[in-house]
Amino acid sequence: MTSEFDYIRENLKQIQERVAKAAQRSGRTPEDINIITVTKTVGIDRIKTVVDEGFYHLGENRVQELCEKYDNLSKECKWHLIGHLQTNKVKYIADKVSMIHSVDRLELASEIQKRSAQIGKTMDILVQVNVSGEESKFGIAPENAMKFIKELSLLKNIKVRGLMTIAPYVENPEDIRGVFKGLRKIFIDIQKENIDNIDMTFLSMGMSNDFEVAIEEGANLVRIGTSIFGKRQY
Repeated sequence: MTSEFDYIRENLKQIQERVAKAAQRSGRTPEDINIITVTKTVGIDRIKTVVDEGFYHLGENRVQELCEKYDNLSKECKWHLIGHLQTNKVKYIADKVSMIHSVDRLELASEIQKRSAQIGKTMDILVQVNVSGEESKFGIAPENAMKFIKELSLLKNIKVRGLMTIAPYVENPEDIRGVFKGLRKIFIDIQKENIDNIDMTFLSMGMSNDFEVAIEEGANLVRIGTSIFGKRQY
């Protein structure tokens, strides 16, 4: 009888194979793609199974969950805050996260700057861009991304490392290929500007339903939860 931990390990193996094939189709190697394991609502024992397999990059949507799990897992783990972040919650995670993926307003960036400066840290962040234009999604409008990036470049305890987007959920991922292409174009346009203190390295796009298409369009950070752990138990 297969245990839930064997199920997770088998899922990880399959995802690695799919990532490798998508990377090959985009002219890259599997090593070019970083898998962030999304641990929203997932218990510590199941997360440890992933960490034991060498998947140290963990993504959390909620500040409270991240804080609850932080001390119960290996210090080798690199935590990513991937969900919408309220300004008043930054103080709880500034010393815990390796990267914040969801920066989309100057007020939030200024608070990250303040809290990072207090602990002598430079925080790696991604700018979230709402490429699809969905009202239900957070993120800065594509036409405002360049101006916003230039404003962030002046904050010395923040390092912009790239961009992030969340595509609409669709049955056929081909239907949202244009969203990923759109973010890639903005990414390249910003790269060409050679803005001081801006390091366009990471494109965080693609989740369980669409990560292969995202990789084909340039993603090098993919956020995968359901395909590893199964459907969430709310």
